[in-house]
Amino acid sequence: MLTATLSGGPGHAETEQVFVTAAKLPEAVGGAAFSTVSLTPEQLSVSGRLDEALEQVPGLSLFRRTNSISANASTQGVSLREIAPSGASRALVLLDGIPMNDPFGGWVIWTQLPFEDMGGAEIVRGAGAGPYGAGALTGTILLTERDSAQGIADIAGGTLNSARGGASRGEALDGIDLFASIAGERTNGWIPVQEPDRGAADNHVWFDGGEASLRAQTQIGSILESARIGYYDESRGAGVVGATSSAHGLTSSLSFASNPGASGPGWRLQGWMVHSGFSNTSVSVAPGRGGTTPANDQFATPALGFGGNAALLGQSGALHWEAGADLRGDSGESRELYKFNGSEFSMFRRSGGRSVVAGVYGEGAIDTSQWLLTLGGRGDYWATSQGHLVEMDRATGTITNQQEYEGKHGIVPTARGGIRRNFNDGQYLRAAAYAGFRVPSLNELYRPFRVGNDVTQANANLRPEKLYGAELGWGGGWDRLRWDATLFYNQLHSAIANVTIGQVFCGPVACGTLRQRQNAGDVGALGFESQLTYTVADNFSAWSAVALSNAKFTSGPLDGFRPAQTPRATITGGTSWQPLPKLALDAQLRWEGLRYENDLNTLRLGAALVLDMRATYSITEALAGYVAVDNATDANVATAATQDALLGEVISYGQPRIVWAGITYTE
Repeated sequence: MLTATLSGGPGHAETEQVFVTAAKLPEAVGGAAFSTVSLTPEQLSVSGRLDEALEQVPGLSLFRRTNSISANASTQGVSLREIAPSGASRALVLLDGIPMNDPFGGWVIWTQLPFEDMGGAEIVRGAGAGPYGAGALTGTILLTERDSAQGIADIAGGTLNSARGGASRGEALDGIDLFASIAGERTNGWIPVQEPDRGAADNHVWFDGGEASLRAQTQIGSILESARIGYYDESRGAGVVGATSSAHGLTSSLSFASNPGASGPGWRLQGWMVHSGFSNTSVSVAPGRGGTTPANDQFATPALGFGGNAALLGQSGALHWEAGADLRGDSGESRELYKFNGSEFSMFRRSGGRSVVAGVYGEGAIDTSQWLLTLGGRGDYWATSQGHLVEMDRATGTITNQQEYEGKHGIVPTARGGIRRNFNDGQYLRAAAYAGFRVPSLNELYRPFRVGNDVTQANANLRPEKLYGAELGWGGGWDRLRWDATLFYNQLHSAIANVTIGQVFCGPVACGTLRQRQNAGDVGALGFESQLTYTVADNFSAWSAVALSNAKFTSGPLDGFRPAQTPRATITGGTSWQPLPKLALDAQLRWEGLRYENDLNTLRLGAALVLDMRATYSITEALAGYVAVDNATDANVATAATQDALLGEVISYGQPRIVWAGITYTE
């Protein structure tokens, strides 16, 4: 709890205003034994999009080499360690303990998480077999909401007809602590395909979206009670005529918690629900990019997610422990029109189902300040049910295809353990091993889809993915230098990938690729990641981070291939310089090696180097103005590659240079 003393001015008594801190998920009892990176609110505000700010962490990325301002919602899955990025997310994203992954597709709608609402982030790399729950396959992103006393407002305008604004603020009223946030952004965007390949099929990538949330909290005795509700809505253009998408969602949660104390263990009880919707129109592109034809109208994808968790936390001397249980249930259905006959869609299709994961866990740690030893285990029951695919002729109402898929279920035990040795000179050594699993999303199991001329079939027989890994870490701090380095080996079993199985025929010739979601085999990844920060002087510091991952399939139909969208190397770095008391200059650089667009590694996306810069001038203690330049060198960043019957390989490019000017107010 945070208390602020406010003066009522001359002749008025001082009053005490109480702000209750946000209902944060407690730190895992042995968290320091694992590879973790923490980001402050200031570090999260370096970009208007949270997913971009999180890319300061080496190995963290969305599925494709695009940020969430231009990426279709179904490709906004986030992964860590570049083992095998996926649109369904191989990392679990939690906001104060509540899952943010979509109940139908597993992706994360980053519009609902503006930096004005964020009080910090902790990224745990490696399978989260402990208190985080199923789905933390390559890691967990633990987001926390701002405390009530941390108000902020930001408004900015930029080139490409871009504008963005956001604000958050708390207020204590009659024992109730309120905290609200609101944000919105729009841009006219850019045309991804450049000359001479650009044709009548190409138009702007555009975006328009926003969010609002409200949290109410109170503390009765030792019990913190919190309720939160949030809403987001966004629309976007894909850069091809006729291809658009939209997403919206409503999330709500209740949390009750009591910290451990002399009277006994602490506890936590949370429940949450999310209702999301997604729509998407896709088109086929004529040879030479001379035009487009409607291919699919996914006009509605209603989905519902619900769940809860309960935990006991305690301490006895050097022993810290936590035990609990959690439940997550998802249901959803895609409703769409397809087979365009020249004037309208002739067919209707709906596909979807249900899934549930329920688990119990226990984790303990012995912390003697010099030594930290931790061990935890989970047991999870998973099940899928009511899977279905129904296709109907719209003109006659005749059902042409009806599939009812048999439900599947299983029990998966997982565990993690670690050891850390702290030395008197500030250095430490640590070692960890872990296992985790992820149930396929409803989207992967049941929904076939089309993007451009390429078609991907669903697969109701998909099995859960499992990951096993081990790592060694070394880090420390000497005077102005701090570093951390980790060597890891991860093996992803039964990796889900879109596997090429043939071609799509448009009349007498092939015009696209036919793929199917499959458990394509095992992926082995030997990697290295490091971070280094050096404070050169009181007004100047520099940092760098490296992620190397030699990931490839070691079995199955893709044996020997690198997983699609997986770079071998990513290097980030930056500087912060304050040449004058009121002036701050920041720069951030990100280089990424080549990656492959497809499963057969035939479409290459070359290496990319992006420089972002920002200058901030403090007008008053609370008010500051800034100028920021994203992609300052206007680098061409290849984001997608397709084959065209006339043009050959066609490359799409990401955001060009954009210049922002804005004002920030902080309390």
